Amino acid sequence: MVRSSAKIHDKYYEATLQLRDISQEVVDFVEDEIARTKLYVAKVVELKNGIDYLLSDNGLTRALGKTLQQKFGGDLKVTASLFSQRDGKDIYRVTVLFREASYRKGDSVEYQGDSYEVKLMGKDILLQAVKDGKKVHIKYKDMDQIKKV
Repeated sequence: MVRSSAKIHDKYYEATLQLRDISQEVVDFVEDEIARTKLYVAKVVELKNGIDYLLSDNGLTRALGKTLQQKFGGDLKVTASLFSQRDGKDIYRVTVLFREASYRKGDSVEYQGDSYEVKLMGKDILLQAVKDGKKVHIKYKDMDQIKKV
């Protein structure tokens, strides 16, 4: 992890990457990506159900969140709040929340009382019914209605 830079104040950050209910594989991936992109880490906060990374770049943090969703599947929420103004321009702090799904592509799951197989986890979750092959698209905001069996 990149911990210091002469150009950036020690505690300065533009974005918070919040990881919740995640596997060690996700943590390892995030730390590798932070090192690879040389993203400055102002602070790491370990919580009971996840980790917060205070990072130096809004754009790279957003991109990392998107990559997490595509690679691991899960709920991704991005919010921005006005932090300051510099030279008449608004400066925003971004919060990227990633919550990993408890199932992966190929897993057998139950949704609304029926058995399905997870076919794809991209922009949404694609399930295929075991009994008749019918396909159903589920939004990540509803991912907690799907139970791994």
